[in-house]
Amino acid sequence: MDLWEITEWGASMKILLAEDDARLGKLTAHMLKTRMNGEVDWVTTGTDAFDYAVTSSYDVVVLDWMMPEGNGRDTCAKLRLHGYSGAILMLTAKDTLHDRVDGLDAGADDYLVKPFEMDELLARLRALTRRNFVPLEDDRITIGDLELRRADQTVTQGGRGVQLSPREFQILELLMRNKGRILTREIILDKVWGLDAEVNLKAIDAIIKLIRKKLKPDASREWIQSVRGVGYKIDA
Repeated sequence: MDLWEITEWGASMKILLAEDDARLGKLTAHMLKTRMNGEVDWVTTGTDAFDYAVTSSYDVVVLDWMMPEGNGRDTCAKLRLHGYSGAILMLTAKDTLHDRVDGLDAGADDYLVKPFEMDELLARLRALTRRNFVPLEDDRITIGDLELRRADQTVTQGGRGVQLSPREFQILELLMRNKGRILTREIILDKVWGLDAEVNLKAIDAIIKLIRKKLKPDASREWIQSVRGVGYKIDA
């Protein structure tokens, strides 16, 4: 099912879940996938939550307050300072008025106290995405004369259509969404295939080479820049 296919709840969602409790995280991720047709990335630390949120495009981020490597409150505040504008829901056992105000002041859009009923979590997520949903036809990325449109999975350069395979499109989209930011091969592998996939990192180099052949150089320079020993980037 396509990520944006209409379901009984409206548009299905791409969700980042940050929860370090293994049992709760597994259950919540499963429910989000099965009950909301969600595409779910599950991480267990504040560091990973921040990295995932700024290198991909999520409809909503669900942050547990108590996590290692940066708690949910601090991660939320850091995302907002970084310019992240997506919906954020905070999960926490802290239930005093001061804690709720602190979480909301850090940039959270909503706050749910543990333990919670799964139906309430799903309802709150639906409400958040209704408020934050941007129609897919407006979901386009433009850098110079290069334009990528998720709505119809097309890429044009100077008005010329560029034919890409699904994997090529995914990798180019990831790089364009993170223009100016170096993405390691490991991040690209995780975002496009998933870390559990049996894909050699050299496959990424091969696909990048194919994309470069299909794009005309910009000012006599390749669109996708190699950063030796690290990964790739597209300059802003």
